[in-house]
Amino acid sequence: MTKNLDSEGLRSVFDNYELFFIDLWGVVHNGIELHENAVHALSKISEAKKNYILLTNAPRPNKIVKNFLEKLSLDRRMRDKVFTSGEAALGYLKKNYINQKFYHIGPPRDFNLFIDFKNEKTEDINKSDYLLCTGLYDQHDQDLNFYKELLINSISKKMICTNPDLIVDRGKKREYCAGSVAMTFEKLGGEVIYFGKPYPDVYYQAISNNKKKVIAIGDNLRTDIKGANNMNYDSLVITSGVHKKEFKKEGIEKVLKNYNVKATFSQSILKW
Repeated sequence: MTKNLDSEGLRSVFDNYELFFIDLWGVVHNGIELHENAVHALSKISEAKKNYILLTNAPRPNKIVKNFLEKLSLDRRMRDKVFTSGEAALGYLKKNYINQKFYHIGPPRDFNLFIDFKNEKTEDINKSDYLLCTGLYDQHDQDLNFYKELLINSISKKMICTNPDLIVDRGKKREYCAGSVAMTFEKLGGEVIYFGKPYPDVYYQAISNNKKKVIAIGDNLRTDIKGANNMNYDSLVITSGVHKKEFKKEGIEKVLKNYNVKATFSQSILKW
């Protein structure tokens, strides 16, 4: 049974943990503004001299997300805790694919991810050695059938997906993420290499967590909570995030069962 912490706050279980993996989008901000209660919780973790990582499935290098958080006025010491799925993917690409041609699927704003090997980018999908998916094209951000038609003849190539999330809420608007394109590709028979939660490598690359008591905090059951389950971490699900309508309609235990995950705790918002 998942214990609700709305009345007791994160402080009630805080002493049980040494390391906190905390999601950004849906927990610390909504894509437009910061959640002040969550920021206060981060400050209390810092005051106690415990470590946390702002682990996000963002298809961009760490520094780009830090710049975005600076615009939202998040304190620099908190921004320094950021680690992205894009950063994890970037290390893998430099090691394994640096001299191979790739076809990019995603918006131009993700260009910073592959700036170090931009000369290997091709505009012809048939001439590519692999596919790099960071998101959806701006002009096709609501139509997954477009990607089915685009990719149908390229299933022999591997796809690198830098954000396993399927959807995200930007303010009150729901948007598809790279994971939805990757899922479309897999349904066609293609192979995808994912970077980010719930896959273990991103946790290991973010920080050494050997023999530490860890809790993962996030709003996405497929990534944040599934990732915690995969790593045998305790977890705290934020119920006002991407699954809020499901939780309201069916209740938390039913929804957790639907996604085949377990959550140790729940909160409507991250609050100290």
